[in-house]
Parts: sequence; structure tokens; C-alpha cells
Amino acid sequence: IGKECETCRTKVAAFNMSYFGKFYISGPDAQKAVDWIFSNNMQKPPGSTTYTCMLNKDGGVQADVTVSVLEDEGSHDALSPSSDDRSFYVAVGGGIAEYGWCHIKKTIEDNRFNCQLIDKSEDMGMLSIQGPKSRDLLQSLLNVDLSHESFAFSTHKRAQLAGHDLRILRLTFVGELGYELHIPAESCIPVYNAVMAEGEKYDIINSGYRAIDSLSIEKGFKHWHQDIRHDDTPLEGGLAFTCKLKTDTPFLGREAIERQKAKGLKKKLICLTLDEHKALHGLEGIYRDGQAIGYLRRADFGFSVNKTICYGYVRRPDNEVIKNEWLKTGTYSIDAMGEMFPATLHLKPVFDPQNTRVKGIYK
Repeated sequence: IGKECETCRTKVAAFNMSYFGKFYISGPDAQKAVDWIFSNNMQKPPGSTTYTCMLNKDGGVQADVTVSVLEDEGSHDALSPSSDDRSFYVAVGGGIAEYGWCHIKKTIEDNRFNCQLIDKSEDMGMLSIQGPKSRDLLQSLLNVDLSHESFAFSTHKRAQLAGHDLRILRLTFVGELGYELHIPAESCIPVYNAVMAEGEKYDIINSGYRAIDSLSIEKGFKHWHQDIRHDDTPLEGGLAFTCKLKTDTPFLGREAIERQKAKGLKKKLICLTLDEHKALHGLEGIYRDGQAIGYLRRADFGFSVNKTICYGYVRRPDNEVIKNEWLKTGTYSIDAMGEMFPATLHLKPVFDPQNTRVKGIYK
């Protein structure tokens, strides 16, 4: 796992993400549907990709997904639905793909939106190429310009690789310069073989989900079912940026989020690191100045920072609103099997807090 993480941070790594759910929303009311279903701004031009949440009526996070805006492309059915209107491509983590599908479908039906929800999960694979050398590797294989000026973060394009049509998204869930290749099923093996053959020049390595867990926790990227769940709001989980509160556009859960924002947070996700190496797994108690204030949801070892990193939700013992000043003035420890371990609070991600690497800026 450590080697996979190091290679991703210094060279380039390949992740098979084909288990992701892949859905299309199309039809006359597709724009209305996505505006209501997704918390982030969906009023964006074709070619954009947006990280967003889906919320329930109480403001809880039903899932976090990416949504790409498409135009009528008239090509491979797996890559683009047949539609004369704007359509939307939704990618959701495979562990919650069915859960996400059901939430979208029910919301469309409840609101009688005139649109179609199409499942292409089995018809497409997904290969994520991440790391400082990802652009150099893929540029030699693709027929599109991958320069930052031509292909910005959170955008997507149709492209060809080794003669095969695919969709490429500039996204990362590990905090590096990286790209996702969304590939029709019959093209997955030749595309993968071409990438790995070219990748030998850059010492590419196949990497797995344990590496993603470590790399993502270093960046503070959220895992649904651990860091965020249906009983956590985006404000509590550090995902306020996924809520289009500065617009007038209604969305499911908006009223609950606005009420919580006005009242202030009494529950908040925080990041801690241990001062010594200790395996943590989640559910360990969080203490501030000797008082229990919460428990861990998720923990992993960060190979890039050589520390155990953990995230958990906390509340004040007096049930008052949590502010950063209160968090910063405490002394923290983690209760692991009855033994207390000193911990350090971090208000920003422990790795690349300036977020320059996802922009392709390496010093």
C-alpha cells in the first residue's frame, strides 16, 4: 500500500474504478430535475463536471457524486444518451450506486419530472490515472490537448485513445493531477493495455482501494458511509461549498441547510493526527481537555505525512455552537482500547493544504 501511495504522489498510478455507478439523466425536465436533486449549481455549460451532494429533506447527505453536463453528441450509446436537450452524466461510488439510483429515481417520480434515468453502469468501465506524470502519459495517447489552459480541472471531453472512443474527466479523489477515463465496456481492455504500455516509461503502477483510502484521507476527501452519511449535513461535514446557497435555485434539503446555517453548528467533523504510530479503525473516542466530545468515523495511515490520520464528529459538552476558536484552544487525545493517545487538531488537510497539486502545480 505504501509503495502504491508513494508512486501516485511522485509518478503515476492506475486505479480501476469500474465498479462506480454511471447514470444519465435526460429529457425535457432534466435541468429541473438536477437543479432539485443536487445541492451544487447545475446551471453550467456543457463540458463542465461538478462535485455535489444529494440531500434528503432534513439536509442529510444521501450521497456525494460528480455530475457532467453533456450536449447532444450523437455517438456511442454508452457515452452519450440520445437527447435533443441538455443531459447529465452522474458518476457515484459503486458501494452506494444502487442506493443513489433509488434516491434519484424516487425524487424524479415524486416530483413528476418529465425525464429519463438511464443506468449504464455495466456498459462502461472507468480507469483513473493519477499523479504528477498523468498528463505526460496520457497526452501521448489522446487526440485532445490536456494542457491546463485547454483542459481545466472539473471539466470533461470526448476523446479517442488507441482508436477507441471514451470520455475523459479531469478529476481526482487522491489530491493529485489526474484524469478519469470513462470507457465503453468493449474498449476497456485495449485502452488499459495501451495506457499501461505507455506508462512503463513513467513507472506506472496498478493501485488499489486501500491506497485510495490513505491518499484521500490525507487530503480530507470524504467517504460516504464514514465521513458523511444521511444523518450528517454538508455544513457539519465540511462540504458547504457543495450547496448553492448563494443562488435562488431551490433544491431538496435547502430549507434545512439554511436553518442550520442561521442557528450555527452544534456538530462538526474534525481532523486529528496522532503523535505516535497507532492503528485506528473508527469508533474510538475523541477527548478535548479530558472530556469526551465525540468519536472517530474513519482513520487510516497517511504514508505521505507518516502519521495516523483520523476524522470524527464532535459536540461541545455544553451543547453550544462549535466555533474554530473553541476547537483551537483545546488539547486532544484519542481513546483506543482504554489507552489514551495524544492527538493534534488540523483545520486544513494535512497534505497539500494549499491544494496546488490538483492544479498540476508541483514545487
